[in-house]
Amino acid sequence: MVTVDVIIPIYKPDKGLFTLLDRLERQTVPVGKIILMNTEEKYFQRLTYGTRFAEQYPDVKVCHLSKREFDHGGTRHRGVEQSDAEVFVTMTQDALPADTYLIEKLTARLSDQVAAAYARQLPREDCGELEKASRIFNYPAASRLKTAADLERLGVKTYFCSNVCAAYRRDIYDKLGGFIRHTIFNEDMIYAAAVIRSGYGIAYEAEARVYHSHHYTNLQQFRRNFDLGVSQADHPEVFAGVPSESEGKKLIKDTYHYLKEKKKLYLFPQFCVQCCFKYAGYLLGKRYRKLPRKWILKITNNREYWR
Repeated sequence: MVTVDVIIPIYKPDKGLFTLLDRLERQTVPVGKIILMNTEEKYFQRLTYGTRFAEQYPDVKVCHLSKREFDHGGTRHRGVEQSDAEVFVTMTQDALPADTYLIEKLTARLSDQVAAAYARQLPREDCGELEKASRIFNYPAASRLKTAADLERLGVKTYFCSNVCAAYRRDIYDKLGGFIRHTIFNEDMIYAAAVIRSGYGIAYEAEARVYHSHHYTNLQQFRRNFDLGVSQADHPEVFAGVPSESEGKKLIKDTYHYLKEKKKLYLFPQFCVQCCFKYAGYLLGKRYRKLPRKWILKITNNREYWR
């Protein structure tokens, strides 16, 4: 049986972390080490104060770093360096395995030709309709394998592979150089592009499921998409030939039909406003080099990146 470690960057964790760890320890394919890359030790100590954390979770390794040290790609790569497993799974602290088969289903898709596989993200119970539509659009019920042959048809979606929950073959990861060490965002897609360009495939496994959704405000969407635009501007070798705008058009069309089917078209104007915030942030991010630095620091979600 393949050996598997799980790497989770965490920041200001709450009690949901214990639920996540418990579910990972009950998987049908056993997890070796769970490596927590924790930003700012004081927050982790507050959560675990008065508990027997080390005794309760002996297979959990906690690595502390400062907020200044955190980087989306670099921090995850440091976590990978703590692992000697054949496969590592990256997760975020707000993703929760839907069942005990997550690791089994995810790792089963990996092969000599498939370098990475990512999970289906299901909306949480308290999720709004617009976020549900987004989950359905990005994480449909059917699995698929993506290769370079799909670039003309899928465009930038070919590179989509979310580190909210994804499994990677370590040998191929090392061969390709791993996650970029310094990036504001999109470390998963940047690596996925290298995977595709090197002739490997990326699997989307719909039967590997996690609960994960957000409650972003319009301003939060604006900031998030600004950072998305920055990442694309910084990596034209990945994104220049595969523009993302067509995906946005598909999302608008699919969301309209989803709301119509649910008899909730009254939400569509709200969705359009949300799209305007997202697109405005994205366009500014793509053109960030023309902006004053003080504007950038007010807009970005990741001020440490600009230091």
